Amino acid sequence: MAVIQEHAKKRIKEIVASHKDEPTPLLVVLSQIQQEFGYIPLEVQEVVSEEMNIPVAEIYGVVTFYSFFSLKPKGKYIIGVCLGTACYVKGSQNIIDKFCELLKIRPGETTPDGLFTVDALRCIGACAIAPAVTINGKVYANLTVDRVEKIIKEYEGGAN
Repeated sequence: MAVIQEHAKKRIKEIVASHKDEPTPLLVVLSQIQQEFGYIPLEVQEVVSEEMNIPVAEIYGVVTFYSFFSLKPKGKYIIGVCLGTACYVKGSQNIIDKFCELLKIRPGETTPDGLFTVDALRCIGACAIAPAVTINGKVYANLTVDRVEKIIKEYEGGAN
């Protein structure tokens, strides 16, 4: 197992222990770890495996199956571009391409400074305001490619 800081390992064990009497606690445990640490790398999965007596392969399968779990740290600002049908038809592919071009990353990646992550989302339920983008929960409606650079600059300046 790779090196994991003792205080983090202790906290992970506390999270697991707090759910030991639940019938199927794995998703709850992983969700709480994701919320607290921001991602669930293999080292953390190994600790959960030891504490819950569940094979690492099973935990890895769960972490990689559900899109809300992440194996890598995400940026301070998570840009979610909806690529659902309504948004896609109204140009969201061009919008995600512009975010990626300006930030010099691909969907699913984080900028080297840790400021931005760009995620391609399926439907976010905002079809009436398509194309839609979310940044840390804030929704940008009827977005156009020409607004992308301004939005990035606002977040780079720390205005949000």
